[in-house]
Amino acid sequence: MSRRHVLIFALSLISGTAVADEGMWLPSLISERIEDMQAKGFELSAEDIYSINQASLKDAVVLFGRGCTGELISPEGLLITNHHCGYAQIQQHSSVEHDYLRDGFWAMTREEELPNPGLTVSFLEYMEDVTEQVLDGYEAGMTEEERTALIDANADRLIEKATAPGNGLRASVESLYYGNKYYMFVYREYSDVRLVGAPPSSIGKFGGDTDNWMWPRHTGDFSIFRIYAGKDNNPAPYSEDNVPYRPKRYFHIAAGGIEEGDFTFVYGFPGSTREYIMSEGVRYVSEVSNPFKIALRTMRLDIQKRYMDADQAVRIQYSSKNASVANAWKKWQGEMRGINRLGTVERKRAYEARFMEWAKGTEYEGIIPALDSLYGLYVPYMCALEYYYEAPRTVELTNFASKVMRIAEDGGSDSLLRATVEAFYKDYYLPLDKASFIAVMNYYREHVPENFRPEYFDSTLAAYGSVEAWADYMFAHSTFTDREFVSAMGVADISVLKDDPAVEFSRKFSSWAEAEIYPHVDRLGGEITLLYRDYMRGQMEFEPDRAFYPDANLTLRVAYGHIKGYSPADGVDYLPFSTIDGIMEKDNPDIFDYNIPQRFRDIVAAGDYGRWGSDGSVPVCFIATNHTSGGNSGSPVIDGKGRLIGINFDRVWEGTMSDIEFDPDFCRNISLDIRYALFVIDKIGGASHLIDEMTIETE
Repeated sequence: MSRRHVLIFALSLISGTAVADEGMWLPSLISERIEDMQAKGFELSAEDIYSINQASLKDAVVLFGRGCTGELISPEGLLITNHHCGYAQIQQHSSVEHDYLRDGFWAMTREEELPNPGLTVSFLEYMEDVTEQVLDGYEAGMTEEERTALIDANADRLIEKATAPGNGLRASVESLYYGNKYYMFVYREYSDVRLVGAPPSSIGKFGGDTDNWMWPRHTGDFSIFRIYAGKDNNPAPYSEDNVPYRPKRYFHIAAGGIEEGDFTFVYGFPGSTREYIMSEGVRYVSEVSNPFKIALRTMRLDIQKRYMDADQAVRIQYSSKNASVANAWKKWQGEMRGINRLGTVERKRAYEARFMEWAKGTEYEGIIPALDSLYGLYVPYMCALEYYYEAPRTVELTNFASKVMRIAEDGGSDSLLRATVEAFYKDYYLPLDKASFIAVMNYYREHVPENFRPEYFDSTLAAYGSVEAWADYMFAHSTFTDREFVSAMGVADISVLKDDPAVEFSRKFSSWAEAEIYPHVDRLGGEITLLYRDYMRGQMEFEPDRAFYPDANLTLRVAYGHIKGYSPADGVDYLPFSTIDGIMEKDNPDIFDYNIPQRFRDIVAAGDYGRWGSDGSVPVCFIATNHTSGGNSGSPVIDGKGRLIGINFDRVWEGTMSDIEFDPDFCRNISLDIRYALFVIDKIGGASHLIDEMTIETE
């Protein structure tokens, strides 16, 4: 990148104005936004938000697992995140005899806290602009392959140096603004993370898929974990000798109440946004990709519901899987509606027309037509790839067969094989998987052109005559349906299954994708990204007074706004708060998602709210104008004094297009009021000892 382009990017990052409360800002550059934050109600300094010289709010925020956020709420390593973020761990500890999903879980002593192998939390130590170091040695005229090789080599050296001290350090170098900037993020990762508490799913998932992405919301979406460390407070593998982690900083809790108009900011790890893509990219999402993905997931969800409703054991087995499928399914529907309502495709096209007029005679001339042309070539292959992921790749049996074969081929151990086999069968129900196979593969047959699906599919279908007959054969003859037989096998025995029909299905589809689809997606996608690098830079020159925040990429960001209702339709005005009264209005013992515990009903009938009550009720959730995305689940919602007032868990359905276009009239993030979490911990869980660890302020 030339010095001129570096300067343009530096100025674009720190100057200009953002629209309303739009933006996901890098904490290390928050000093350039702090005056705006303070004008809107923030009372602390930029150094309080992010510092590498002293403890700051960043030190109380963690990347939870690989896709959520969590925050420290006590000096003894107590961490709170969303119920849906901890759902897989809760489900793994559940059984028919100990149904923690249904009944909740509360560790009354440290000894009762449950370990979670594979779960990690990561604290950001620091972030650093390494653009010049990463591009060191780059010369004009280099091919893109040469540039990529140079960047990878330079990044590897930076990472090796940053993580040399050890003690759980890991690092990554991330591209921002389509490769115009590079930042290194250095984390300290802890792997001994234990489940401490979770409300019953009738609270933690209250409303289920019906209420998901909707407002008003009454979901107690939280779970509690504790981070353990070695006696030196550094990361250590699980051990009974480990001790609770002592954080540099933890959040004090504001329990004195909040009002509409109050300042809020969200500190977390938003996953992915595409705010700067062109019109053809948006059109693909709203008119091509989302519609068929929604249709396929609707089929799978209907089948899962039918079997889960009929059998409690299946409900437990598939609860986490069902939630995962449903989350994106509903989000995509809201995203489509939002894009269409805003006319985003047409607005982008109008912007591109103005850009092309401005770009005449510059290095950016021709970028828009070139992108249009590339999208025309790219879309059929990307469609084929997404159909592959949403249909053939969703068959559990064939995925499992493939995983077992890979363990053997890669020389894995018998213990790894046994753990994989045990985990699969624990949460597998063949009739459900077979019904899903029939539904999605019939849809695949009807909607994917023959030249964009493997020859194996058509020849096998012709041999059996129908998808139903194919399913009958595979699920009857695959050895992988025999739990006892597979469980008794060692790695050395697996080769005899290489011709199993489930293995063949997975192998044929994956080899086809690798040979016929991935290369085109990678090549064309790479060419599109390369043009976006120039287009991104061009947009910044075209609009020098606009503040450009980088797209989300699961790195730590700050988003700020205020508590505010909205009007989703003519004659409809939503207040920004919900209360326990709404839970009682929805309570229905005949509907699983709305059947609250009897203890809850008794407490409400007695008005036994303790210190968590307000005006004869208990606050439950609130909405605000913070710009959030996936990955912000579990993020702390913080008031102007830097105290925790809520836990972010969702967006309103009408605003889910904010990953592509932020609309200040509709985009709202949904958060759990921290007072409701405290009420549930205290009154439902009887776990007041956890509250005793916290620092709670009422003014």
